[in-house]
This record gives sequence, structure tokens and C-alpha cells, in this order.
Amino acid sequence: MRLGIVASQFNAEVSHRLVERARAQAQSMGVEVAVTTVPGALEIPLALQWMAQSGRFDALVALGAVIRGETYHFEVVANESARGLMDVALDFGLPIANGILTTEDEPQAMARLDKGAEAVRVAVEMAKLKARLHEDG
Repeated sequence: MRLGIVASQFNAEVSHRLVERARAQAQSMGVEVAVTTVPGALEIPLALQWMAQSGRFDALVALGAVIRGETYHFEVVANESARGLMDVALDFGLPIANGILTTEDEPQAMARLDKGAEAVRVAVEMAKLKARLHEDG
């Protein structure tokens, strides 16, 4: 199985740790991983779309951290990145696990670093489900 991961460079310390845990989880599951980075969470869906178009991946994972600031921008980034992920998943019929954290502050994000590994588990489980459903059909 081949898994693609797109990670945001924004909030780099959190994102880097999410990627580390995601890689470790994938390795423990025997899953091949390709990781690419983008500037921020709003750029993740487009990179996922390009990965989906390549046909090289069985599932994809989005990783990053959107931390609330003092403006409405938090809601825009959180909502639109999630919507973009769903659009790509539905357009391509490809499992995409959303590991983009949306938190009030950095300590909340750091407390949720296991979401990187969880996103890998979800993506792999969904890819296996897709394969089973296509076998049965």
C-alpha cells in the first residue's frame, strides 16, 4: 500500500511532530509513505488533488495545525481546508484522512500530536475497505 501525506509548514513545530508520528505509524504498519509539504493548510487540498491525479496512492493524509488567532481567519482556514479535503476525496473516490488540528492554542495542539498516527490508521483502514468493496462488486 502506498500512502501520500501532505503537511503544512505553518505552525512548523506542531506539523513536524505530526509528520514524525504519522511516519512511525505507517512504518509499523508496513505502509510505504511519500511526504510533501505546502506553505499552509489552505494549500493542502490542491497538493492532495495533484497526488490523487497521479494515481500513485491508495490513500492520502492531510496534516497541519490551525491555531486560533485574534481574527476570523481561523474559521476560514479551518473550514475551507476541511471542505477542500472532502471535495478531493469525493471527486477522486480516494480515502483522505484529515489530521489538520484546529485548536485554541499551541499547548492544545501539542497535546493532540497522536492525531498524525491516527490519521494514518484511518487512511489505511479506508483504503482496505475500498479494496474489499471493489472485490465484492
